[in-house]
Amino acid sequence: MKKNIHIISSFLLTLSLLSCNNKQEEKKVIAPMPYKVVQVSNTNTTLLAEYPTKLEGITDIDIRAKVDGYIEKIYVDEGQEVKKGQILFKLETQTANQDAAAAKARVDAAQVEVNRLKPLVDRKIISDVQLETAKANLASARSTYQGIVAKINYATITSPVNGIVGSLPLRIGSYVSSQTAEPLTRISDISSVYAYFSMNEKEQLDIMMNAEGKTFQEKINKMPAVELVLSNGLVYSEKGKIETFSGQANTQTGSFNVRANFPNPNRLLRSGGSGTIQIPTELKDVILIPQNATVELQDKRIALIVDNENKVKFVPIEVRAVPGGKFFVVDKGLTTNDKFLVEGVGIITEGTEIKPEVIDLKQLDNPKK
Repeated sequence: MKKNIHIISSFLLTLSLLSCNNKQEEKKVIAPMPYKVVQVSNTNTTLLAEYPTKLEGITDIDIRAKVDGYIEKIYVDEGQEVKKGQILFKLETQTANQDAAAAKARVDAAQVEVNRLKPLVDRKIISDVQLETAKANLASARSTYQGIVAKINYATITSPVNGIVGSLPLRIGSYVSSQTAEPLTRISDISSVYAYFSMNEKEQLDIMMNAEGKTFQEKINKMPAVELVLSNGLVYSEKGKIETFSGQANTQTGSFNVRANFPNPNRLLRSGGSGTIQIPTELKDVILIPQNATVELQDKRIALIVDNENKVKFVPIEVRAVPGGKFFVVDKGLTTNDKFLVEGVGIITEGTEIKPEVIDLKQLDNPKK
């Protein structure tokens, strides 16, 4: 009997130990998981909206031939900086020179005829009609000669502006005319560079409503300077200024065309280049929340906050999208007493107990530049 009691006691002790172990393991399983949260606060900040842009010189001029002829000389090379009036190309003028010599001879002959008839008219030996006819012939001969000289001058093609030479698709010996589809080259004045980009109607309204000024043009004039991120990822050293918005939205895309101007003293920027425009938006005393820290449920924007028991709670919020697509401005739903989740959003369920790890919003993606 005692032996049986001993066995039963041992069995109960084993069960008790197993039960304790299971409870310990259970406690380990249900222990709150750590999640990153951000303490809500009001802030003044600058957010950057980014737009792909195409660069063009303030003047991009196609150089074309005004007269027909073969290219005899090319005086410049691709990428060369030229001055206004500098010779770029010379077309062959041998035939035109011969025509000019013949026309000049006709001018001289007509002048001789006028000189011969004038004293005869003065002495009334012949009528004025003959002299006037000779003068008309002289004027016609001069006009023909001047036209040929102008054609010869047009054969020497000069740069109309200071700028940079573009590509040279044609070579010496190529035949060109005013009807040739492809230009001889393009001269780009890149002392300043235009950056063209587009934004949708909503982004345009967001930017203009936050800009200072009463009239549309006054708002443009008072807009802060913008920056240009080059294609290599570096920020261009010179700041630019937005100058124009298109007068109406594109009916097909619903977007507005925008132009910014950037100084280019070192000629680093070239026509045809690309980059990204960054437009700063100044926000004062607002609550910011990353867009990816929210979810959309049944047409409502939801933020996940932590209550006093460290349990997740879903709260609806009213937001305004900030240009750039990274942050929301929270107009309603959050207070400075709240902490919102920035980790596990979209996965974690409401009521889940967590171990909050408070971090600074700047640790995620610093909106301030």
